[in-house]
Amino acid sequence: MTQLWIPALLVLVGFVGLIWSADKFVAGSAAMARTFGISKLIIGLTIVAFGTSAPEVVVSLNAALKGAGDLAIGNALGSNLANIGLVLGATALIAALPVQNHLLKIELPILLLVTALAGWFLSDATLSSAEGWILLALLPCVMGLIIWSKRHHPEEVEDDIPVMSRIASIAWFVIGLVILIISSDLLVRGASELALAFGVSPLVIGLTVVAVGTSLPELAASVVSALKGHYDIAIGNVIGSNLFNLLAVMAIPGIVAPLDMEPAVFNRDFMAMGGLTLVLALALYISYLMRRNSGGAALGKPLGVLLLVLYVGYYALLLG
Repeated sequence: MTQLWIPALLVLVGFVGLIWSADKFVAGSAAMARTFGISKLIIGLTIVAFGTSAPEVVVSLNAALKGAGDLAIGNALGSNLANIGLVLGATALIAALPVQNHLLKIELPILLLVTALAGWFLSDATLSSAEGWILLALLPCVMGLIIWSKRHHPEEVEDDIPVMSRIASIAWFVIGLVILIISSDLLVRGASELALAFGVSPLVIGLTVVAVGTSLPELAASVVSALKGHYDIAIGNVIGSNLFNLLAVMAIPGIVAPLDMEPAVFNRDFMAMGGLTLVLALALYISYLMRRNSGGAALGKPLGVLLLVLYVGYYALLLG
């Protein structure tokens, strides 16, 4: 136990590296795409929107390659829990978050369907290669639907894309990607050693330490957007990130190294994530029915408090 500072330091350095490099990777990717004439709308809906999930993707791939697929699954499920319970809950405490009608008609139903499909795949406590490929194959289809939807609402997409020369953007893209990979390796290694030292499963570490850490970019982006008055994009960003986590982050360990999991992955962790997603959806639809003649649906402070309480309750159950 006296040497625990080493894996703890690896986790800390990994987190810092992930957050810094993800920002540089996304900035470099977006600027590079802009130099090739790709529209701000498409960049915002692809590179920028899903770029905040880059830490989860790299950590998931790294964990799967190291035989820690359960840590990768925990990262995906835990990140979705954190996005709804922590990110949206905390952001709603700053200001009520308006919900655009197209989110209720297109993006949110898609998230519910994808969540149900993911639950079906996890219900037997396994994730096969075929199931992983099915999830990943759905990603471009879902992205296409979201892009089609957002073309009619371009004002909801952040267009703060950095201006760089092509050489500079390529350099930041490469530097960000390399440090992302190195940081994820440090994080997975340190988290695995901590799990071993404390006698807990890598799954629990993935659901707690890794999931919360890799969700920090989403938390920062949503809170900053709310403080700037860009309330419309917070819920859309979380829905997009959660879709990406289920269709890519969770799919990767199934594709790379199909694994058998603890029954608790479905019975406890997926059900908690699915339940929180359902609570969010029901609350937004009820809000829409109650407010459709006075501004439409919104995620207010009471629901924000509820999401935070449910999120904390899940972790009390998990660690109790």
